[in-house]
Amino acid sequence: MRGWLRDTAGGMPRTFWYLWAGTLINRLGSFVLVFLAIYLTQERGFSASQAGLVLGLWGVGGAVGTTVGGTLTDRWGRRPTLLTAHLGAATMMLALGFARDLSTVALGALLLGLFAEAARPAFGAMMIDVVPEKDRLRAFSLNYWAINLGFACAAVLAGMAAEAGYLLLFVVDAATTLVTALIIFLKVGETRRPVVAATGRPAAPAGALRTILTDRIFLGFVALNLFSALVFLQHISMLPIAMGDSGLSPATYGSVIALNGVLIVVGQLFVPRLIKGRSRSHVLALAAVVMGVGFGLTAFAGTAWFYGLTVLIWTVGEMLNSPSNATLIAELSPAELRGRYQGAFSLSWQVAGAAAPVLGGLVREQAGNTALWLGCAVIGGLMAVAHLVSGPARERRAAALRTATAPVVPVVALQPPAPEAGEAAATAPAEPVPATTGGGTRTTTVTADEA
Repeated sequence: MRGWLRDTAGGMPRTFWYLWAGTLINRLGSFVLVFLAIYLTQERGFSASQAGLVLGLWGVGGAVGTTVGGTLTDRWGRRPTLLTAHLGAATMMLALGFARDLSTVALGALLLGLFAEAARPAFGAMMIDVVPEKDRLRAFSLNYWAINLGFACAAVLAGMAAEAGYLLLFVVDAATTLVTALIIFLKVGETRRPVVAATGRPAAPAGALRTILTDRIFLGFVALNLFSALVFLQHISMLPIAMGDSGLSPATYGSVIALNGVLIVVGQLFVPRLIKGRSRSHVLALAAVVMGVGFGLTAFAGTAWFYGLTVLIWTVGEMLNSPSNATLIAELSPAELRGRYQGAFSLSWQVAGAAAPVLGGLVREQAGNTALWLGCAVIGGLMAVAHLVSGPARERRAAALRTATAPVVPVVALQPPAPEAGEAAATAPAEPVPATTGGGTRTTTVTADEA
């Protein structure tokens, strides 16, 4: 056990553990997003389409936030971007809790998504900055473990807090966000290493947007993550509505969805050993299939235990997908553009956050609940094929970037004398060389051959 703990968590930089602690605390209070769909439909009386619109605006705000956050991360710095994003998110969390009419709630969700998601690129870039490449799989797995430990506890606690009043969800969420900002302010320094130009001054990377837009391998991977997120985020938007249609209470939904976090807490720390040394493309393909099967089985669920079974199945796919995704994005990101690349990758989540509830709601209303979940299964299968086809090109790109950023060790070679110089030395007449003996100086002759 001691050896397993050392292999799993040993040797990590101190800054990583401060970031890890902030993540855990923040996620312990992440009540709002878990219950926002239920809050909007049951407490505020909005329709399913109106609730989907609000959740979609959260995603739109997040899309803007990740784009702006990625740019600020590279230009302004990781630390100030994180602090600004967390403080803004805490403020907007409270504002959303006090909002009542649809337009105010929609605006609050838009701004909250902007601030909350602006932190993602800065956090991801900071993790890559402080953790050596050989330890990143463990680091991202540990961070994902903290996220889901907090999520598991938050899902259960939020169900109880909702009984006391939904406003409490917003207040606690804002408080934990402020605590995370305080940890960053007190314990985490700036980790960005600016690129230095020939003049000795920091140089901003030129053509960043053009670089990303022409990086077909990276954009292909982002597109695959977009489809994965469209499926995965149905557990926030459409799953609680489907369980409500089955006559299950919000507390039951909280307990069922908490199984996701519980399984990850129990098993995620073993995943790095399980997938270490295996093809990331194969791991990602398997994850897509398992996730598709889990969401597809939701079409046949009607009781709490069956919904719980589907959650456990797609959670296994999520556990395989997350660390491989994170390490691959880290390796596909040029060092001087880490913030922007992290922002572009996070943008796929935000686009999915905006589109998933809208598309899910439309498919559910037009084609029915069964078509929605079976469609998720089909997408999972297609994604698996795409990962197998595109995987080799991604690994070649990652290897090329590793080589490009590897430190160059200068090699000093002794140059042999030119042939003419060597010949001249061999045929040159002897020169007198002064030598010292005892009490005086005498002159000796050293030939070229003797020398």
